[in-house]
Amino acid sequence: MYRMERPDERIIETLLRCPLFMGLKEPALLKALKQVSYRMKTYPRDAFIAREGERVFFQHIVISGSVRGEMVDLMGRVIKIEDILPPRPLAPAFLFGKQNNYPVNIITNETTEIFSVPADAFLDMMQNSRTILRNYVEIVSSRGQFLSSKIRFLSFTTIKGKLARYLLDLSEASGSVKFRIPLSQARLSELFAVARPSVGRALSEMNLEGIVRTEGKEVEILDRGRLLSYLKQDGSTDPG
Repeated sequence: MYRMERPDERIIETLLRCPLFMGLKEPALLKALKQVSYRMKTYPRDAFIAREGERVFFQHIVISGSVRGEMVDLMGRVIKIEDILPPRPLAPAFLFGKQNNYPVNIITNETTEIFSVPADAFLDMMQNSRTILRNYVEIVSSRGQFLSSKIRFLSFTTIKGKLARYLLDLSEASGSVKFRIPLSQARLSELFAVARPSVGRALSEMNLEGIVRTEGKEVEILDRGRLLSYLKQDGSTDPG
């Protein structure tokens, strides 16, 4: 199951694009891999790669196909966190630590190939390569920021509260009341953990109420105070 020989060219090319190995040249990657064991495994569609609560023993990397992260809330509703495409690593922020358990179920969307390095072996790779170590630290930091944003949206009880928070954040980031929404309504519904029609309906109501003006993905905030009122109804505060 575990191998130490040279991976084939397709795998090498994919790994060189992986955020964990970004900046490495092929000889450096091959040198790093030569010193550790790894495995390749192909999973069918809708297969569990990991279940919520299981220990994280490997640094998995998606080589082909795709997977999704899902969790089930107390009401039994399935909440999709995100899709993970090649050449992304799986759960890098949970590889180490006292509670290194998968926070979500990881399920394949299609036939998927996974490249796996045991946690201890990956630790050796980081100790031997400053580039891999730096990449890992940056990924973990970015994941923490993403999860913080996700928790923020899930903490709001109404769709308008979630949408108001999102629009105010985009406005603050752009430095203007006019900006472009980078996500589709389908992706927003996943981010907010609501049905897709709810996002469009909430935006339409905000347009009719004169709070925002939208045209496609272009947005203009007309009444910031009304947006802030949705946050206060959900127990949030003015972002400043």
